[in-house]
Amino acid sequence: MAKMICLPRFAIQALSWFLLTLAVLSFAACLKRGAQKELIVAGSTSIQPFADRWAEIYMTKYPGRIVNVQGGGSSSGIQAARSGAADIGTSSRELKPEEKDLTEIVVARDGLAVIVHPSNPVSDLTISQVRQIFAGEQRSWKDFGGRNRAITVVTREEGSGTRGAFQELVMGKVRITKGAIVEDSNGTVREIVAGDPDSIGYISLGLVNSAVKALNLDGVMPTDANILENRYRLVRPFLFVTKGPAGSEAKEFIDFVLSREGQDLIRKEGLIPVQ
Repeated sequence: MAKMICLPRFAIQALSWFLLTLAVLSFAACLKRGAQKELIVAGSTSIQPFADRWAEIYMTKYPGRIVNVQGGGSSSGIQAARSGAADIGTSSRELKPEEKDLTEIVVARDGLAVIVHPSNPVSDLTISQVRQIFAGEQRSWKDFGGRNRAITVVTREEGSGTRGAFQELVMGKVRITKGAIVEDSNGTVREIVAGDPDSIGYISLGLVNSAVKALNLDGVMPTDANILENRYRLVRPFLFVTKGPAGSEAKEFIDFVLSREGQDLIRKEGLIPVQ
């Protein structure tokens, strides 16, 4: 008959603590292996709605991944990437020379649309005429074959990638009038133009809907085909920027956006794929 081994009480307690500690450490290790670092993507409000959609599909495709998309504007996104506050900064304008220390990846291209209310009889303007309107040099729609009504100019805020691109592509060295209504997102610009028959603004071509009308510029319609054929001139890049090479989590997300699935989504959302 086997003899039972009796351990001193202190040995039993020590063994119990050892087994408990081992269980806790094992559980913590499992949690650590399963946990995913939250990926912060921040910057351009033009890119934000598209990044939200990319993130939604990415997190569904890869359960456990967490992508937190934030706005703030292109300049803020660039600064967030530089400071480490964001894993990926987003910009809807070209990087300035002093920002070229960052790694940039073009994930899509976007046309800028100059928009008016659908009831506005004006459908065509030259880029020179658009510049005059936004500079405040021409103030009546009557000057362009429209109604004898004052033009309401709507623009984006300073630091916005959309405004930066518009300034570069349309205005050049001419400043936008101080009398313009200034808004902090393309969506708000669209809402104001949709509600004001005498207004004019500019937004991402991918955000144009039936509530507004995109103008032909220099006789060219703002379409994907005309952008691809380099006929439509108001085109800007959508950039992801990182401080140095992207980390593993950021690279996985960037690779997804650049994959066939990600680029097909870009096309469906009204942007121009780069792949």
